[in-house]
Amino acid sequence: MTKVPITKVTDELKTEIFYPDSDGKPMTESDPTRDYLIYGVNALKSYFKNREDVYVSGNLFIYYQKGEPDQVVSPDVFVVFGVENKQRRSYKTWEEGGKLPSWVLEITSKSSRNSDQTTKSQLYQTMGVLEYFQYDPTGDYLNPPLKGLLLVKGKYKPIPSKSLGDGDFSIDSEVLGLELQVHQGKLEFFDQKLGKKLLNFQELEIAYQRAKLEQTTETKARQQAELERAAEAQARQRAEEGLQNAISQLLSLGLTVEQIAEALNLSVAEVNRHV
Repeated sequence: MTKVPITKVTDELKTEIFYPDSDGKPMTESDPTRDYLIYGVNALKSYFKNREDVYVSGNLFIYYQKGEPDQVVSPDVFVVFGVENKQRRSYKTWEEGGKLPSWVLEITSKSSRNSDQTTKSQLYQTMGVLEYFQYDPTGDYLNPPLKGLLLVKGKYKPIPSKSLGDGDFSIDSEVLGLELQVHQGKLEFFDQKLGKKLLNFQELEIAYQRAKLEQTTETKARQQAELERAAEAQARQRAEEGLQNAISQLLSLGLTVEQIAEALNLSVAEVNRHV
């Protein structure tokens, strides 16, 4: 009896790896941390709103190693170039062509200083984040309250600051094409080309409504001026017609041009013009 070989096809059991969108813990950010996180994300989203290849987000899980869900980091604010500008529940680098953030901002404090100064700094350096900024809104420990690092040959080097006077200063971000300015301890993104700070969405809406109101006021003032000019023109026309009628009636009564001029307190030339 011939033994028929049986080819056994063994399917490798594949266990789907789960990449959580959050750690399940409620956000417990302080007011300054939350406010500047929101400002950073909103201001930069507005700044890059016309760029379809720039993604701005914050407090979002970035998975930087496929198959290892514990290899994750969640920067407060970050910018990625060369990827689609769309909403994401989390950011997986292998689904984004290997693109990693080029710019990161951490809103730091005493409670997060060790992580922000060492662990995250080393991680971002390894990940190739070109610029890493830390901002301490309460001035708990970072002095000055804003610090910028630039990746040079695989190592972070401090970005020099520029004094703005009265204790204020700024640090240039070549990656963003912006200045990060600190005025009386408060962080602002500043567009040197336009000569003004970046506004968040709420400030933009207020500015838009104010501009709209000013435009409406200007339109109403222009319409009112046009109405007044039209009324003046009509008044002049009625006066002219009334004068014309008066001169015609006086002429029909037999008065001379000179007599009409004297009666109406006009010059002879003015009367002749209406004859």
